[in-house]
Parts: sequence; structure tokens; C-alpha cells
Amino acid sequence: MTGLARRGRPWALAVLAALAWSGDCGQALAHASDRGHVLLLPTQYYLFGGMLAVALSFLILVFLPADGIDRQAGRRLRLVRLPFDGRAAASLLSFLFFVGLLVAGAFGSRDPLSNPLPLIIWTLLWVGLTLVQGVLGNLWAWLNPWYGPWRVLMRAGVPETGWLRLPAWLGMGPAVLLLFAFAWFELVYPAPDDPARLVVAVSAYWLFTMVGIVLFGHRAWTRRVEFLSVFFGMIARLSLFAVFRDGQGRAIVTLGLPGHKLSDSQALPASGVVFLLLALGSVSFDGFMRTFFWLDLIGVNPLEFPGRSALVAPNTLGLAAMAVALCTAFVLAVRLGEAIAGGAAPARAAGLLVWSIVPIALAYHFSHYLVAFAINGQYALAALSDPLVRGWDLFGTAGMHVQAGVALGAQSAWIIWNAQALAIIGAHVLAVIIAHLIAYRLFGSAQRASLSQIPLAILMVAYTVFGLWLLSAPTAG
Repeated sequence: MTGLARRGRPWALAVLAALAWSGDCGQALAHASDRGHVLLLPTQYYLFGGMLAVALSFLILVFLPADGIDRQAGRRLRLVRLPFDGRAAASLLSFLFFVGLLVAGAFGSRDPLSNPLPLIIWTLLWVGLTLVQGVLGNLWAWLNPWYGPWRVLMRAGVPETGWLRLPAWLGMGPAVLLLFAFAWFELVYPAPDDPARLVVAVSAYWLFTMVGIVLFGHRAWTRRVEFLSVFFGMIARLSLFAVFRDGQGRAIVTLGLPGHKLSDSQALPASGVVFLLLALGSVSFDGFMRTFFWLDLIGVNPLEFPGRSALVAPNTLGLAAMAVALCTAFVLAVRLGEAIAGGAAPARAAGLLVWSIVPIALAYHFSHYLVAFAINGQYALAALSDPLVRGWDLFGTAGMHVQAGVALGAQSAWIIWNAQALAIIGAHVLAVIIAHLIAYRLFGSAQRASLSQIPLAILMVAYTVFGLWLLSAPTAG
């Protein structure tokens, strides 16, 4: 029996009625990354998860020796040395694939579940590649559609560092604004999956980024402005694998413990802290804005859901408020911890400790989009085989029947629920370990490090309970 059924028949009837009403409203361009099948996490999962997170956090802070963790985090196992880079060639192929997607978006089906453009952008890129980055490392550095064309332009005389310089005072501020615009387009804009509109938005962003790279240089632009490169680069620091260059310029691949690169990261500027917390907050708001709690807060009856167009203003304010609340809570927790332990500059501490949020951000991404990815990923495979709806079968998947059963049935639900709960709880534990290790390096004392982490651990536990609650709360819209 699901968590929805356990909440009583009225809740179940309300959700079913909302779904039935929304299905009888004529044409709709549904967001391809929305939860097409709602599997509500049973209530006891988030209650038990919260208690477990509290207990494990306490044990980590009190009993785990920080110096031992520090030694283990520094270990690397050398795996292989690559004879060539291949980055420019991979990027050029990615650019050609990107052009093909634009053609499909412009001339293919207007159905977002038949056109490969929205399925690739919202499902395989924003969901799938994010998860791959967290496991395998920064593949986006090879797959992005700008690096290869930029290298071609360099051969034509474009200087490597561009003709202009980005002002230092900007920090990562431009990337923050672009990430917010992306999140707004995904979550608030009425038709983010309309292929025709998506072609315009994606083409404009590619051109904007290409011009920026040419004017300011690839390194500066992709590290401070191009939000996908900034985001994917941050997520990739959680990966088990790392790549280093030897004296001859060849790449050496090494293996380490999960998060070993996060504890070695340089402190982020204030804008970098905001960027990472905005990335986490936007995914959380994606779930929160569909809950009956939020709809009641903004005066919307779930049984009479007015559609996304009517909620642009309140959802825009809600998205911004979620990010501001999370940033405020994080900074207050860091500063309170410093006051308890006594030491370290607040700006540097916040810029270092925010790296511990990366595992939580990735876990929320996984848990929130798991069901949608399992189903929409199948639609993407089918659409790629026949991108222009001409009866093609390029990869032998055009006629595949989408198996919604991967998210249906008691066994599937049990697997999904446990995967979601374990991901969030496990990420929280890893985040506490990373934060503890960073604090140990900041304060130079295990006792002071433990004291400084008490407020941040409480915040992480509270956010863990909040995330599990989101997965168990009835939703509409």
C-alpha cells in the first residue's frame, strides 16, 4: 500500500480527480522531466530516514577520527595513462549532434514525447548526464558543443584568452543569473517542452556562449559564466575518478574514495556558494511547488489547477525564496559553528564547506527524477531513431513500446522507494564526512572541527527530512 493510500481515501480521490481533470483540458505540452507516474514514498521512510541521519551524524562527528579520514581521502590509485586527449574531436561530434537536434526540434513532431530535442535536453542531459558526471567525472568537458568549434576558430586566428577580460568583481555572478534563468524556464515558464520554443532558447544560448568564449576565452567563460560547465564541473568533483596531466601532457586517470576531490577543492567565492545552493534549491522547489501545501499557500485548489500560466508570478517568487532561504540557513549554520568552535574567516569557511553540499545535490537530482528518467529515457530512445517522424528506424528503437511497468507494481515501487531513501540518507552521511574533514583542515583540531559542524549537521538532517517528505507528499499540477 502506498503512502498516498495510507493518508486516507479523500487524499487519494483528490489526486485522482486532479489527474483526471488535467487530462481533459485539451492540448498540453507536458514537461518531459515531470513525474509521469507518481510513487509517493511511505511516511515511515522519511521518519526513519530522519532519525537515522541524526544518529549517523552524531556518530561521525564524535567517533570518527578526522586524521584517519584525511589520510584515506588523500590516497589515489593510478589506473591508466591515455595516449591522446581527443577532447576537440569529441566536442565537434557533439556539436554536429546538437545541430541535428535543432533540425529535429524545428521540423519534427510538436509532441514533446516524440521530438528528441526536449527529451534530450530535459531527460538525458539535465538528468542523465548529471548523474553520470557524479560517477565517472567531467565528461561534459569533452561533450559540450563549444570547445571543438572554439578550437577550430583558434586555428583561424582567435586568441586563446580572447580579446577582453572578465572583471574579477563579477565572480560567478553571471553563472548564478543564467542558472536561475534556466531553472525558471524549466519550472515556471508555461511551455518549456514546446520543441519550437526550445529551439529558439537553445540556439540563442549556444550563440551567446560561443560569442562569450571568443571574446573572453574558453577557460574564463566556462568557469564563471557558462552555467552548465560550472554546474557539471562541481558535480564531477564527487566522482571516484580524477584526471591529471603528466609532464608530457598525457592524461592519467586515477581512482579514489567518493568525494575525495571535494575535500581538496579551493574555496568558492560568495557567488559560487550561491550558485551551488541555487542548484540544490531549484530541484527541491521542483518538487515543493507541486505539493498541496504550496498550492494551498498560494491559494490554488488542487482540484481546480489553473495551469502553469496562471502560476508564473507565485512560482517565480517561490523559486527565488527557496534559494534565498537555503543560502541564509547555510551561512548562518557555518557562522554559528565558527562561533561555537572559535576561529576561521567566515567567507573562506563557507566557500570550502559548501562543497559538502554536492553529494546532497546529486542525491536529490537522482531521487526527484528517478521515475521520470526511467520512463522518459525510453521515449528518448524511440524519438532518436525517428527524429523527424518520417518512419525511419536509425537505431532499431523507433517501434519500441515504452514500458511504464518499470515504475508500476509493488516490487518496482519497493525498489524505487528504497533507492530514493538510501540515496538521500547516504548522501547526507557522505556530506557530513566531507564537511567534517574540511572543518578539520580549517581548524587543525578534531574537537574544534566537531563543534563547528554541529549546526551544519543539524541543517543537513533537517534538509534530509524535508527531501524525504517531498517524495512522500501528495502532488498536483
